[in-house]
Amino acid sequence: IYFEEAGSGIPLVCLHTAGADGRQWRHLLADEEITKSFRIIAFDMPWHGKSNPPDGHEKEPYRLTAAGYVNAIRAFVQALELQRPVVMGCSIGGRIVLNLAIDHAAECRALIGLEGADFQAPWYDTAWLNRPDVHGGEVCAAPVSGLMAPQSPADSRAETLWAYKQGGPGVFKGDLYFYRVDGDLRGRVERIDTKVCPLFLLTGEYDFSCTPEDTKRTAAAIGGASVTIMEQLGHFPMSENPEQFRRYIAPVLDRIVATEAERAGRR
Repeated sequence: IYFEEAGSGIPLVCLHTAGADGRQWRHLLADEEITKSFRIIAFDMPWHGKSNPPDGHEKEPYRLTAAGYVNAIRAFVQALELQRPVVMGCSIGGRIVLNLAIDHAAECRALIGLEGADFQAPWYDTAWLNRPDVHGGEVCAAPVSGLMAPQSPADSRAETLWAYKQGGPGVFKGDLYFYRVDGDLRGRVERIDTKVCPLFLLTGEYDFSCTPEDTKRTAAAIGGASVTIMEQLGHFPMSENPEQFRRYIAPVLDRIVATEAERAGRR
């Protein structure tokens, strides 16, 4: 597993979106104010970025499952010996944060789901995402290109799509198996106990994949969940408009730091 990190303090593990990699978090990794309090760690899931697939991967199609996703995150945390990290994920990462909240909340200090909800109805056909007669990267970038807010800077939009154009064959399609089929959490999120681990859900107002309504519906079923709809942002807030995203994520991270200070003062 390839990862990059910056800073020191509270461990903050960042999960990238479907078909992309940890480069999406580079602006957060370079934020000198945030890295004073957080050890930010962004890793590439297997098959993504600089994390190679396992031996024998060519023998069967790649398909991400909820169990495999959770196991990969927990194994990474254990390998780095991180003590109760904050985990923040976007899109499929935002969905898997809910899985962690349901089954492994005590292992985390806080959970942050960006563009996350219990379920979204599919709005695209995945059958054509891995074909020999089309350019796989450009085809994968096409359906997500409209998910960014119109206010997002052109350079940041292009950078966000660049990772999709470079993805391995069938990887985006395999990730979407989790998003569309194996990651349905309807009827399960009610089990989340935010007293065990705080949960923050933030979604961009221009996201039509995980809509603000999807996130609000999910938060309404979870007692104590914090929900924020981010203005002038879409489905890739940390990379499509890092400056605007910082306006929303910095207060959440400050709140986590303050909570940790309060706990330390009570000891």
